[in-house]
Amino acid sequence: MFLTLMGTVVIAGIVGYAAERSGFTHNGYLPSIIICVGGAFLFYFVRLMFGIGFHAAGWNAIASSIGALIIVPFHWKR
Repeated sequence: MFLTLMGTVVIAGIVGYAAERSGFTHNGYLPSIIICVGGAFLFYFVRLMFGIGFHAAGWNAIASSIGALIIVPFHWKR
């Protein structure tokens, strides 16, 4: 379980970096990585508590990171 959590954080960090590098977001590298890791943590614990998600932890991390990158910046945009 602990290794799954660490893998989720690593995958979320890679997704955040790749999203910023490719031009998908314009938040900055560190904010994008923080947003992705936060979304991945949230989805990881939802998966643990309720069993909602994909069976592979990597797909959960990728989907939650992309979802967080889409939702969070638009929520705070003025």
